[in-house]
Amino acid sequence: MKDILRSDSDGLVGKTAEYVRSLLVGEGSGHDWWHIYRVWKMSVRIAKEENANLLVVELGALLHDIADWKFNDGDEEVGPAKARAWLQSLMVDEEVIAQVCQIVRDISYKGAGVATPMPTIEGQVVQDADRLDAIGAIGIARTFAYGGSKAREMYNPDQSPVLHQSFEQYKMGNGSTINHFYEKLLLLKERMNTATAKRLAQHRHKVMEEFLDEFYLEWEGER
Repeated sequence: MKDILRSDSDGLVGKTAEYVRSLLVGEGSGHDWWHIYRVWKMSVRIAKEENANLLVVELGALLHDIADWKFNDGDEEVGPAKARAWLQSLMVDEEVIAQVCQIVRDISYKGAGVATPMPTIEGQVVQDADRLDAIGAIGIARTFAYGGSKAREMYNPDQSPVLHQSFEQYKMGNGSTINHFYEKLLLLKERMNTATAKRLAQHRHKVMEEFLDEFYLEWEGER
């Protein structure tokens, strides 16, 4: 973290990192401080390659899960409101606050049939970084951590995945963890915004496909 903080001349990013860390450290569903940290680092990497505003990107990445709707009764406005209150306490420019709050509000995946466009390159960068953390080896681990936190079955062969066509349907979904791969994770490669993320997603997507192939072989006692 220290390497990233060296570029934070005003201290806004460092203070925000410490604030978010204090709220999310030790959280067990895969939406903990270290998820934020990885998204932050990846956002910086993508932002530099895509020439995005680094301050907006870093603040957006750090605050993107400040109050995730999944843990606030499905309310999408809690996160933006909490992010705004924090940034106002630091006297951040309103233009930056508005952009960060838009990222927090619109970043989430909302179902296979629901478009979630980001109008700014900064939003696209953070959304891509968040989605990259949902796939690959880290994504596999996080998916099972989240499923366990919600007492979901690991896998049920009698239960088919659902390609949710609305956010309300997606919020109500309660399928197995393996189904979540088909309902979300395997769809993310084609939903990356930036050229950088599209390139990085290729390998992570392949890791998930190989995991699922092995999982089914072991499930049936063939490996």
